Amino acid sequence: MFEIQIKKISPMLHENDLDRVLVHFLSSIGYIKYGDEKDFGNALNSVGYKLFKECFLMHPEKMWSVEELLAYLNTSRPTLYRYLNKLKSYDLLEEEHRGISKRYRLRYGDLTKAWSFVEANVKIAMDNYRRAVEHIARLSKEV
Repeated sequence: MFEIQIKKISPMLHENDLDRVLVHFLSSIGYIKYGDEKDFGNALNSVGYKLFKECFLMHPEKMWSVEELLAYLNTSRPTLYRYLNKLKSYDLLEEEHRGISKRYRLRYGDLTKAWSFVEANVKIAMDNYRRAVEHIARLSKEV
């Protein structure tokens, strides 16, 4: 299932601090929670943030096994899978099966290319909403 939070935001193009821009972005799409400046340190230390930045963004072409991610992030399997599943729901990850284990990386090993899948899914969702609205409008005129 594709699910993403859509907010009207201003991209932080004036900011050169990757962590600040990335926390703002990831919280705006609903991947991590970040309220205000006092939460910044918590966001940076969160498993979800470290998974996205340190594993996938900084090593986009590396295929990570679940065991490697668990060891690197020093977290539990349920926590890891919560964030992996969220990224998979955005369609940002590739999943490779090797025997009984799975390996993950950013789709195409490139964030920009991976994001094109998110945009395509948003367009499909919005087109379906428009069709539903048009159908509702048609039905309301028949009542």
